[in-house]
Parts: sequence; C-alpha cells; structure tokens
Amino acid sequence: MIIAGIDEAGRGPCIGPLVIGLVSIDKDKEEELIEIGVKDSKLLEKDVRERLYPEVKKLAKEYYTIKIPANEIDSLMNRYSLNEIEAMKSAFLVNQLKVRPNIVLADSPDTLESNYAERIKRYLSFKINIKSEHKADFNYVVVGAASILAKVERDNEIEEMHKIYGNFGTGYPHDERTIKFIKEFLDKNDKLPDIVRKKWSTTDGILNNKYQTKLF
Repeated sequence: MIIAGIDEAGRGPCIGPLVIGLVSIDKDKEEELIEIGVKDSKLLEKDVRERLYPEVKKLAKEYYTIKIPANEIDSLMNRYSLNEIEAMKSAFLVNQLKVRPNIVLADSPDTLESNYAERIKRYLSFKINIKSEHKADFNYVVVGAASILAKVERDNEIEEMHKIYGNFGTGYPHDERTIKFIKEFLDKNDKLPDIVRKKWSTTDGILNNKYQTKLF
C-alpha cells in the first residue's frame, strides 16, 4: 500500500513564497519516519528539520515540492481564493506522481475540512482517493514529512532573500523586523519589491496608510 501526504509552509507571511510539499511512501515506511523523529515541522527546531530533510527523501518513494512566489500569488488572487490556489498547486504535485498512491492525505485550510479534498480533485488528471483534515500534519507522519520538505525549502528561500534585501525577519506580519522592512522600503522606493505579497491585509494597510498620509 502506498500513501502520500501534502502540506505547505508560508501560507500566512506577507513576504516570500508559499511552498507546498508532497511525499509518497510505502505504508510500511511509516514506522521508520516516526523512529527518525519526523513530525509536523512546526514542532521541530530548524536544525532538526534540516537533518531530517535528506532522510525523508531517502525513505520516500516519490517527493515533490512547488514554490509559488509572492507576485504569482498576487496575480492568482485576482481570480481565486488562497485556498483554491493551494488546491490547484497541490493537484499539480499529485499529477506528477509516477505511481498512484492508494490514498492522499492533505492538511485542510478550509473551515469544513472535507471541502479541501474536493477542491484538489477538480484539478486532477485522474481519479484518486483524497482525504483532507485539520491538523493532518500532526496526525499523519507522511503529512509531517511533506511539511518538513516545504518548511526547509521556504526557509532556504528566505535566507537567499536576506542576502539581497538584508535581514527582514521571518516575513510574517507579527515580526516587527518584517513590518519595519516593508515600511522603510516603501518610503525609500515608493513601491514594494516582488518578494512582498501586495494582496495581503497587512501590506494593504501599510500602502493605504502611506498614500492617504501623502494625500492629506
């Protein structure tokens, strides 16, 4: 029996990409994932995630990730909700699988958790059993494995951005360094860089405040 898990990293930040990971394994490999310490990436320290990253790949039958940069998210949000975008990109990963799993488990961002599975199915090129749940990354080790791939790759992307733009923190709205960076970049350049999501309430508030202040 083959099972697959899907999870994301970077859904909430106003800077950087949304990264989605998929891991497919033989079901009898679940215990090995548990033994090496795989779990929801949010429960692991950065160095532990980085250590587990290659180990997950070794145990996986197949694995894929996709990065959706900020400017692509902005463009897609003219037509789709964030949940729909995430479902579209998750389906893209499932469509890459060379061997179809018996079931795909996904962490659900929808309020009604089963709705997310239906979203994904709309974009698949074949029929497959998909189950979406809240806290799937906590409840299923294969989803936790996918979350590790996604988180490590997003962290690497953010580190590369730091080399270009300076240390703007995590990119999340609760990070004071992130907000300071956005405000200062906007004041200096009268625009925001491509790495910033402009269709985000935090960013929108900063833009509105700046241009309303200028107006008056």
